Amino acid sequence: MSIPMLSKMHMNGYELVSVNSGPWRVCTQRDRIGTFATREEALAFAASLPGYKPRTAPTTNR
Repeated sequence: MSIPMLSKMHMNGYELVSVNSGPWRVCTQRDRIGTFATREEALAFAASLPGYKPRTAPTTNR
């Protein structure tokens, strides 16, 4: 039995994740935006995206 290996990076507010030397995924906290064969492709894609900041729920004054 092998232990899964996780590689994770951050760029412009996006997470770049690879598990067990598989494809690299560019994600937000809720969505997967793209999947790439190499880390360099994923980094280039994340660099081309606008900066990401998670939105907070609007507050209502009652």
